[in-house]
Amino acid sequence: MATAPRPRTTTRDPEDLDRRLTAWLGTRLPGAKATGVTVPASNGMSSETLLFDLEHPQAPVRACALRLAADPRAYTVFSEYDMARQYRTLRLVAERTDVPVPRVLWLEEDPGPLGAPFLVMERVAGRVPPDVMPYTYEGSWLQRASDAERAHLEAATIGLLARLHDQVPPGEAGFLTVPGEGDALRRHVSAQRAYYAWVIDGLPRSPLIEAAFDRLEQLWPREPGEPVLSWGDARIGNIVYDGFEPVAVLDWEMAALAPREVDLGWTIYLHRFFHDLTVASGQHGLPDLLRRDRVEDRYARLTGHTPRDMDFHTLYAALRHAIVMLRVAYRQVYFGEAAVPADPDRLILHHDSLRAMVQGTYWKR
Repeated sequence: MATAPRPRTTTRDPEDLDRRLTAWLGTRLPGAKATGVTVPASNGMSSETLLFDLEHPQAPVRACALRLAADPRAYTVFSEYDMARQYRTLRLVAERTDVPVPRVLWLEEDPGPLGAPFLVMERVAGRVPPDVMPYTYEGSWLQRASDAERAHLEAATIGLLARLHDQVPPGEAGFLTVPGEGDALRRHVSAQRAYYAWVIDGLPRSPLIEAAFDRLEQLWPREPGEPVLSWGDARIGNIVYDGFEPVAVLDWEMAALAPREVDLGWTIYLHRFFHDLTVASGQHGLPDLLRRDRVEDRYARLTGHTPRDMDFHTLYAALRHAIVMLRVAYRQVYFGEAAVPADPDRLILHHDSLRAMVQGTYWKR
């Protein structure tokens, strides 16, 4: 099945990055060389990744990955990209939990060497459920797996979330507190409102996103849960698996102190997002993977915490994703890859499912 070309994500020259990386490595490990530098096909929309081998007799690891803050000239997805915050989060998770994360080697906050701050970490071998083409499509390794293998992956993934939420003392993650007033959930949602305002600055508004914010207020939990370290981008497409067992949790740029349900809603909905796209293409998808009822039940058994207000939290996940999708679409417009339609809501890939959530009919169909 043919696919559209990936949207442009950078204005940087890969060969220039290669040369500058090698020069920088020498300042951290004299005589070190970067070899086999490549950009993965699945390079992210909000930051850039370089893969390379570290050549040195005293190299702490050989296989490395470099996360480079978003190119400010490439119409960034997020208004801020705090690499030091990600570094600190990875270190905290590694020290306080048994959740597998890549070993972090170096943090560079000076934008001079590569044009933006970056961190270097160990590259963990394994497989990641792809976004392009989505892992729900026929032919992906996860779609070809047996029911038992997918069930194992699901159970292990929800177990990973449970351990993350239970094992990190919230007091040690205070640096992830979202600025603002009110409890952790109110601050989180207020930050999303501010993000949406930034996305549409000088551009057409989204009536659907604004209706979703209004619906959130109607569904607001009477007792928002106590905050935990929330991964933020909690989905299987950000996990490296050895077979069907998680061996590395990636992408901590959206980490925050938030109720447990923020991660659970994101995990459930982001799978539904890919599944719905697959069904719309005429394929069967993976309807039994990460089902909402099963995820909630397993999480409750593992933690003793029964997820609450999940209509709110799955809608919130779909809304957060819609704002990101709108920003990505406006970046395509910026680079001349797309035009703004008469109805800007159509720039949101999952506008039909988000509308159904706003109307309260999504989970009934």
